[in-house]
Amino acid sequence: MTRDEYNILFHKVGLNRVAFKAVNDCDEEILALVNAAIAAEREACAKVCEDLPADELITRTEATVWDMATLDCAAAIRERGAP
Repeated sequence: MTRDEYNILFHKVGLNRVAFKAVNDCDEEILALVNAAIAAEREACAKVCEDLPADELITRTEATVWDMATLDCAAAIRERGAP
C-alpha cells in the first residue's frame, strides 16, 4: 500500500494520524504493523482457497481441475502482496 492509501484508511477509521504520530513518533512502526496484518490476512484467505473441498460427486478429472483452480486462487491472493 502507498502512504496515501494508509492516510485514507487512517481517516476512514477516524484516527488522527498527525496527533498519534506526535505523541508516539512511530510512523514506520505503524506501517510495519499494518503491513504485517495485511500479509497475515492475505495468507489466511489463500489457505481458505487451498482447503476448499471438491464435491464428492464430481469425477476424478473434475476434481483435478478443481484442485488446480483452488491453488491458482491461492497463488493469485499471495501475488497481490508481492512487491
